[in-house]
Amino acid sequence: MTDGSSTGRDPRAAPGAASARLEAVVRGHVQGVGYRYFVIRTAMGLGLRGWVANLPDGAVRCVAEGPRPVLEAFLDRLRDGPASAVVERVLVAWLAPTGEFASFSIRSGGHPGD
Repeated sequence: MTDGSSTGRDPRAAPGAASARLEAVVRGHVQGVGYRYFVIRTAMGLGLRGWVANLPDGAVRCVAEGPRPVLEAFLDRLRDGPASAVVERVLVAWLAPTGEFASFSIRSGGHPGD
């Protein structure tokens, strides 16, 4: 994963926009502050599919699939996070979509709270 950058494009995908898979690991003060719930609300609002989970090392991992322009807008929001979070870095990998997700969910992870 790399420190990815985004174009800040309009999040509405053009008809026929190519689908992609975004895998992101968010580092900083992102557990115990409602970050996963922020992610799921944002993803569902954008019509994305995938999941989010806490990692044992204090980071949050997110996998999302959808049109690339929408995923880029989503990535911008991951970098901001909710007001209670402090996002230090987002590691990003762009992959081909698998189509394995029917919705967006929270998976259990390394931290019990949120």
